[in-house]
Amino acid sequence: MDHSYPYIASLTREPFLFYEMRSTAKLMSEGLSDEAIVTEIVEQNLFQYPTEKSITRMAKACMKRLHALEDETLVSAIASQPTEIAKQICLYAMMKQSRLVWEFMLTVIGEKYRLRDASFGKIDLNTFFMRLQEQNDTVASWSDSTITKLKQIMCMNSRLVIVQLLPIWNSV
Repeated sequence: MDHSYPYIASLTREPFLFYEMRSTAKLMSEGLSDEAIVTEIVEQNLFQYPTEKSITRMAKACMKRLHALEDETLVSAIASQPTEIAKQICLYAMMKQSRLVWEFMLTVIGEKYRLRDASFGKIDLNTFFMRLQEQNDTVASWSDSTITKLKQIMCMNSRLVIVQLLPIWNSV
């Protein structure tokens, strides 16, 4: 991850999006253009969202994440592999697209893995965001409600990783 990338809070409106990512990945794997993918998603209302505008916005967000992978094999795996594998790749796509997720997963979850520490709680999230707010003016300018929403999203993502790593930790 390039550290010149800005921190963005778009995760508040574009969280994990697993099922949306899987649907979009299937269409990408069929070789459709980005424009054709958006058209298909909107016309078929594949995401089951209430407005065309919200469907279009999320389809573009999914495509941006999938393109961030820079690997057609991974896009195809999201479309076709079992759910747990596809979720891991979707999390990796979030990491590739978001400096915030990248740094959280490396500094907080990576340290948990290194220490074989399966505990995870609010203190981990609070410490990460407090440190980041002290170090970065953009993050410091985010509202309390934005930080709260980001913590919720990061918590869900982290629990996904920790649950999948527990069998590995326990076997070491």
